[in-house]
Amino acid sequence: MHYWVRAFASDFSGTPPQPRSGHTAVPIGKSKIVVFGGLLDKKFLSDITVYDIENKLWFQPECIGNGSDGQVGPSPRAFHVAVAIDCHMFIFGGRSGNRRLGDFWVLDTDIWQWSELTSFGDLPSSRDFSAASAIGNRKIVMYGGWDGKKWLSDVYILDTISLEWMELSVTGSLPPPRCGHTATMVEKRLLVFGGRGGGGPIMSDLWALKGLIEEENETPGWTQLKLPGQSPSPRCGHTVTSGGHYLLLFGGHGTGGWLSRYDIYYNDCIVLDRLSAQWKRLPIGNDPPAARAYHSLTHIGSRYLLFGGFDGKLTYGDIWWLVPEGDPIAKRFIESPPKDIPDNKGMAAESIQSSFKESRRENDTIAELQRALGISVSLSSPVLQIIDESEDKEFIELGSRFIGERVPSNNQGLPNQTIELLRDHWRRSTPSSIPLKELGPLLRDYQRLISRHHLANSGSDFQSIDSWLSGKEAYKFYHLKNVSQLRMNDIPKLLAEYKKILPEQNASGPRAGFEEQVL
Repeated sequence: MHYWVRAFASDFSGTPPQPRSGHTAVPIGKSKIVVFGGLLDKKFLSDITVYDIENKLWFQPECIGNGSDGQVGPSPRAFHVAVAIDCHMFIFGGRSGNRRLGDFWVLDTDIWQWSELTSFGDLPSSRDFSAASAIGNRKIVMYGGWDGKKWLSDVYILDTISLEWMELSVTGSLPPPRCGHTATMVEKRLLVFGGRGGGGPIMSDLWALKGLIEEENETPGWTQLKLPGQSPSPRCGHTVTSGGHYLLLFGGHGTGGWLSRYDIYYNDCIVLDRLSAQWKRLPIGNDPPAARAYHSLTHIGSRYLLFGGFDGKLTYGDIWWLVPEGDPIAKRFIESPPKDIPDNKGMAAESIQSSFKESRRENDTIAELQRALGISVSLSSPVLQIIDESEDKEFIELGSRFIGERVPSNNQGLPNQTIELLRDHWRRSTPSSIPLKELGPLLRDYQRLISRHHLANSGSDFQSIDSWLSGKEAYKFYHLKNVSQLRMNDIPKLLAEYKKILPEQNASGPRAGFEEQVL
């Protein structure tokens, strides 16, 4: 059994890397992990952040170097390849804006010096979304990618001593061209899984390439492997991390739907067991992190370290441990399971619930079906339950902490006083000042005020509220069944909408702010 445990701020010293996706996180021996590049809010990054494993320290080294254009290190980029050979991290390609890159760099992590390399031989074309792996302690093999015009299925081998590239001539059956796949060296073979293929389909095929070791004198050739067990669904942007006798696949994204295609992001853990040569689901004892792709998952001893990624809307900066049951970190979850919403200060608290996403996708598909067939189709769903303030124990308990000593000794009038003070507290709050534990009561009070306004004006039942709100962009959080469906970037919008529907202090009209917005 393994457990996902969100990293505490106390797990590290120093400053962890900022949120990103499409970055690389490369282990340098057993001493450190080097995080480079990535993408955040359409900004490509070129920073280096290092995790010192022994000292549990994040730091940003002061790098030196001199590129062909006079720069210290590589230009900002994402979706590049990075491979470690001894103390050196080699970087090739990637994307910056709409431009594919073909430059070649090495970072000496002993002295933190970048060098732009002039290589020889069969130079690979500029590309992104390629995949590469080390062959022993001297060579690197790179496969596939996207050059901006076509998907690639070429294989290049780099000798890191002579800096000579060689395109490998492979006979026989070839894998379909692809990008966003993984390529992992396992003993004498390169294993390639998944990716997006020519024309756009996302794949779930597994291929093995032989003939990479000169001493073996094998003719290079591809073999498609069809292994038994619970194989992964088609995906790209996933990770495959080697750990002992198995390879661990995590995350990525695929497509689903019928009339309307949509992206599906994954957070499953699937193991390729090298001993039994089959796929298996890794037993997980708790809920996994939010689904994502283009993240990094690094092996550290018996642990895995997950960082970053993207889910189609959010870029993540959270850090998670995946640990076996006997690990001391696992005891955090086993002895003290987390609440619905973690309150880890200093860590990003972004969370996506798959049930909410699937619900939205189902509605999108039904709507598409209606348009295509010209029929009316309805989705049945439970009516949202709106509870009174006096029955909202969490709301009352939270408000009680704000009135403190001002509560009359006989506690008379406590509910009304609590409601007024708590709402006034939220009226004056900013999104960043609201603790996560207040979001549940805030969401429920937001829904109460909306429903009361509608009933006061129309006298209808709760089901008609759904119809009334269905075409409105404002107050879109009314339909949420619980706070776990909120994202972190929803909090400013929720608070802004809440303030608009709050009764104005000393105002004769009880819902003035709401009326100005929607009527």
